[in-house]
Amino acid sequence: MTRTEHRPAAETHFGALLTTVFFLNFLVALDMSLVNIALPKIQADLGFTPSALQWVVTSYLLTYAGFMLLGGRIGDLWGRRNVIIAGLVVFAAASLLGGFALSSGMLIAARALQGVAGALLAPASLALVTTVTDPARHKKAMGLWAGAGAAGGAVGVVLSGLLTEWFSWRAVLLVNVPIVLIALLGAIRGVRPDRGESTGRLDVAGAFLVTAGVGALVYAVSSAGDHGWASPRFTVGGVAAAVLLVGFAIVERKAPHPLMPPTLMKRRNILGANAFGFMLAAGQLAAFYFASLYVQTVWNVDPGIAGTLFLPFCVAAFIGIVVGNKLAATIGTRMTMVLMGLLTGLGLFLFSQIPAEFDFWLGILLPSAVTAIGLGGSMVQVGVAATKGVPPAEVGIASGVANSSRQLGGTIGLAVLVTIASHFTVPREGYSTGFAVGALFLVVGSLLAWLILPRDRADSSTTAPE
Repeated sequence: MTRTEHRPAAETHFGALLTTVFFLNFLVALDMSLVNIALPKIQADLGFTPSALQWVVTSYLLTYAGFMLLGGRIGDLWGRRNVIIAGLVVFAAASLLGGFALSSGMLIAARALQGVAGALLAPASLALVTTVTDPARHKKAMGLWAGAGAAGGAVGVVLSGLLTEWFSWRAVLLVNVPIVLIALLGAIRGVRPDRGESTGRLDVAGAFLVTAGVGALVYAVSSAGDHGWASPRFTVGGVAAAVLLVGFAIVERKAPHPLMPPTLMKRRNILGANAFGFMLAAGQLAAFYFASLYVQTVWNVDPGIAGTLFLPFCVAAFIGIVVGNKLAATIGTRMTMVLMGLLTGLGLFLFSQIPAEFDFWLGILLPSAVTAIGLGGSMVQVGVAATKGVPPAEVGIASGVANSSRQLGGTIGLAVLVTIASHFTVPREGYSTGFAVGALFLVVGSLLAWLILPRDRADSSTTAPE
């Protein structure tokens, strides 16, 4: 039988464990948006062509999404403390490589390596939360995990603008190093050594197929954003993704130690959480992407000021976590996720109504507050539902699936919205339409959550089976 050593968080090291959980999820979320406002400076300094510049972002997304399931499984097999330390060291090394990059190829390689490290860290951050057995502390840890993910993307935009204007685009990469050091110290002190599974093996064939398949899918939809849905790149990438992922499904049904047990997605809470998380991330990335472009190109705001305009988003995200937890205690995870998802969609719709002239109150503060409160409250419940009832030996896998679905949702959703926006000759109209369609994503995600997720006891006196 598979034997895994799972110990609850030590009482005296709970603060260090919380630090680790927060900074791990914050770090990987931060680097999804950290280079956005710095891209024009990077292009000018390293001589990127317009078509090649997208790879500064895409290379991170490709490896991050592609290796996510593998990263979760490695944590289960080799011990999460070992994987966290290794992932942090690799992330720091990749950040230094990117910060001192001398060519476009060197920077792209560094960003891809960051994505690999992120794929090790993201599942581990959520898996660590499950080691906290005290209900009150578990709630606190889950709130910090969700807050780190929600705030990381917004803070990334803020830092991208400020660091680029005050120092250089290179500071955008180098700022990761002190964050890694804080997380590393927290992990050494707060995460107990664990031996992982004593008899389990890594599903090499499954790992290759899912990594290559997800990578091909992300490549296909990223290409569609730049070259159109009828482009040969999208067609080749889409066909390759379909073949590889079907092959992965076949291998997983027969593998003695599957990378993703086929029974995992039969749980309604896991299926519903991942469907909702997919749509939530699609809208979230759309908000950051289109808002940063709108502020700089329509309102003509400087990068440093553009970044600071997103500070209300960070504050409101943490308010959303508090609100979401209180709602969940009253109406349950399922209905809280639905309501918070709809609130996020309302915020995106308000973004679609941004005036053509600078207006902080109606153009930024109001839509940011509504979107971020919904986003923060939603992410807590996604984390709860995605790992509820999962055996300890499969927590890393479930965490990897949850993170991978969010990453895929963000990448695919953004590619769809960018393609839609590109059909408008007036950029402002394209951005507004992108926001509106992003709001529709959240409505669909909320509907899926309502239909798929089982009722919990706060919803009804009868609990539906999972």
